Amino acid sequence: MRSRPGASSIVLPAHERTVAHQLHALRMNGIVFYIGLGAGLAAASGMRPFLPALLAGALASGRALGVRFAGHSFHFLVADWWLLAVTVALVLSYALQLLLRLAPTIDPTDRARSIDPLSASLAGLGLGTGALLFAGTLASHGDAWWPGLLGGLLVAGLAQRALWPVIVRARGRLQDRAAREALTVYLDASALLAAALVAALHPLGYVLVVALAWFGWRGRTRGDEKYAGLRILRR
Repeated sequence: MRSRPGASSIVLPAHERTVAHQLHALRMNGIVFYIGLGAGLAAASGMRPFLPALLAGALASGRALGVRFAGHSFHFLVADWWLLAVTVALVLSYALQLLLRLAPTIDPTDRARSIDPLSASLAGLGLGTGALLFAGTLASHGDAWWPGLLGGLLVAGLAQRALWPVIVRARGRLQDRAAREALTVYLDASALLAAALVAALHPLGYVLVVALAWFGWRGRTRGDEKYAGLRILRR
């Protein structure tokens, strides 16, 4: 009397194995693409958080370019109240910068410099927005969301450490106030462009992160060389 095969001895037909392998490959490709998207949006938010958040919300509302935040607890990223709050924060940040002459960026590598409330708030908003966009991207595509929070914080922090010292030094060199304040507009435009490129082609998020890491490392190396030269001159 022949025994019936157990579950472990059942072998799928060839065509079913092929379909299963294809689905697995598609899912792995999807994870790679969406990590790139989340990382890229987080990096753009670290540069300046407002326009990347508005662009991501608009694209997700129209379900365009694979950007979406449906499901889980991150659907508020497309809600009207959220987009309105981001818009109000953008206008308020410019008003405080122009009327009270507050600095919009800080140099994370210079701990001796005093930090005004606006730059500290914008730094926190950039980190938080980057974490939310990264986590929301992963959650909406069925992946664990909490690595996105950690990754978003790290990537947004990387963007700030790489680019903000450059803006701080440029603001210090410019004598004309209009040119100095225009740097914030350029930073907003750069953040929007980065978010748009990443949304159009998700793997560009990896390129953006690598570029920021290289830029930050290069800036730090030049700073070390400059300080080393100053120490030699003082001897």
